[in-house]
Amino acid sequence: MSNRLALETSPYLLQHANNPVDWYPWGREALDKSKLEGKPIFLSIGYSACHWCHVMEHESFESQAIADYLNEHFVSIKVDREERPDLDQIYMNAVQLLTGHGGWPMSVFLTPELMPFFGGTYWPPTAGRGMPGFDQVLRAVVDAWENRREVALQQSRLLTERLQKIGLGAAESTEIPPGRIGMAIRQMEQSFDPQHGGFGAAPKFPHTMNIDLLMRHYVDTRNEKLLPMVTTTLDKMAMGGIYDHLGGGFARYSVDEYWLVPHFEKMLYDNALLICNYVDAYRLTKDEKYARVAKESCDYVLRDMTDEQGGFHSTEDADSEGEEGKFYVWSSEEVGQLLTDPDTAGRFRQVYDITDSGNFEGHNIPRLKKSIAQYAQDFGITEEELRDELQPAKEALYNARCKRIRPGKDDKILASWNGLMIEAFAKAGATFQDNAYINAAKTSADFVIDQMTDDTGRLLHTYRHGQSKLPAYLDDYTYLASAMFALYEATFEAKWLAQSQKLIDTTIEHFYDSEAGGFFYTADDHEELIARNKDFYDHSIPSGNGVAALVLAKLGKLLGNERYLGLAQQTVSAAAEILQKHPIAAGQLLIAYDYLNQPDSEVVISAADRASCEDIIHKIHCEYRPNTLFALSISGEDIDSILEPLVSGKMPLDGEPTVYVCENFQCNAPMKASEYFAK
Repeated sequence: MSNRLALETSPYLLQHANNPVDWYPWGREALDKSKLEGKPIFLSIGYSACHWCHVMEHESFESQAIADYLNEHFVSIKVDREERPDLDQIYMNAVQLLTGHGGWPMSVFLTPELMPFFGGTYWPPTAGRGMPGFDQVLRAVVDAWENRREVALQQSRLLTERLQKIGLGAAESTEIPPGRIGMAIRQMEQSFDPQHGGFGAAPKFPHTMNIDLLMRHYVDTRNEKLLPMVTTTLDKMAMGGIYDHLGGGFARYSVDEYWLVPHFEKMLYDNALLICNYVDAYRLTKDEKYARVAKESCDYVLRDMTDEQGGFHSTEDADSEGEEGKFYVWSSEEVGQLLTDPDTAGRFRQVYDITDSGNFEGHNIPRLKKSIAQYAQDFGITEEELRDELQPAKEALYNARCKRIRPGKDDKILASWNGLMIEAFAKAGATFQDNAYINAAKTSADFVIDQMTDDTGRLLHTYRHGQSKLPAYLDDYTYLASAMFALYEATFEAKWLAQSQKLIDTTIEHFYDSEAGGFFYTADDHEELIARNKDFYDHSIPSGNGVAALVLAKLGKLLGNERYLGLAQQTVSAAAEILQKHPIAAGQLLIAYDYLNQPDSEVVISAADRASCEDIIHKIHCEYRPNTLFALSISGEDIDSILEPLVSGKMPLDGEPTVYVCENFQCNAPMKASEYFAK
């Protein structure tokens, strides 16, 4: 018999719909029941691609004995952290304060007033592996609630007070001392792995915001130490098992320092952010290997993660047939059966590290121990010849893999993550002159605007199977505002710039803290929770405040809007204490801070028609100029009101495409585009 989760749209919640646990979704019914019956709440938070979430479900939530105990003593609430990141933030802070660490599945015990008094992450059903059993934990919590309730309530009150202070993220000072970027760069240098790339030891995560900051700072300073940190990291990730050499796209992270063994789930946001990194690396270095990885990852998302309505799905699981990574690994024998030519099979095994003993638990994860160019040199052929030889073999394995049972997919569409992917497709499409990528970005943008807004025009956070719901969060608005700006840069269609401005204006109206600066994670009319957070730190995705500050700065400079520039500066200043003490943890804010302090550079291209400046537009898109904003003015076309102050009166000279460079709200004498790009 199914429980109340059967009525939900989240694939993660639906996975638990047939548990014997009497699960409730987060909502009034469950919260009122807790108050009416005086029972504590057991809050379980996870997500569909989480391996240990699946393990705890199978071990504990499918156990009739554990379910009976939960049903008798608790109101049990199951939450998808991707649907409710606001709850996830608050109660993850609580678990970290209680235990010193965090993770998923998250297990928190709350009073009927929603205040946490005990928590943790994964527990086995009975004691083992050096951990108490979940059955023991439940009995201990019930004992505390029934026999020492006042102690538990006092603990919950003190913990809630700390959560409220943490959530505000208030700075003692709004002064940002000089050298913060340099301090962050030095911290990166200290943790950089020069042999394998990346930062720190195992497990290794991509750290996309740090890579972005390094590229920007390299352009500013030409410090020759910086670029190798970028290229080594991107090279080693693309060679490792974290990258899908057959189907494209990246897994979440590597469990080892070599990027060999991934945690196999694939997340939309990781791939969006990494595509941007690889596109920018190509723009900066003109090295085709970065273009190749970006294109293969874009193709993966188009093929496997795109909804028929046009939005992008969220995740693919690590597990299939109950085993982590089973879909992605190979035996040497399987490769030999599929590649019937012994020479081809032998060369493929050598290049992609396929051995009889395996490189992962007796199986093989395809990876490159050295570059294709180096293997080609070993074989005495060109890189192009080797790639041409390997391509049919890769396709044969890929086609065979498609016949396997795929990992589960979370096909909900999140406004925030779609914003990241729209931006990635816009950048890739513009750089590689690929209309399929541009169209994917436009289609998703239109989908979110048309299908993921309420009757008042406000964004909704999630969509699945025809139903949009849940008020949007800061990340939804800021990521989409950034995406719309990127679409303008890719197409020079003013409607996307207007959408970016509309989104950021709504963000200011409903999320901005006019007293202390910065943006709250939830809107001013959001459901009241025990804390209202401001998040300045980057996690696996960039901080909403950092993205807000950068979008405000770009719009402010391009449109000559001093209010936007002031709000951007105030947002950065609100995080001054973090930037003083832990700048490496706030890379997106550092990017915004750096951009605000760069000299203004807005460039208007004026041309008689688009055809006459196509080469110029492509040149703009292929160059890495992170501190320069471009606008396009075509003679005879109506000037959109949003751009009129910038482009009005700027005409092509002698009928040729002409450049107007504007700095600090003043424009220099026009020059022919050919002269500008020759500099």
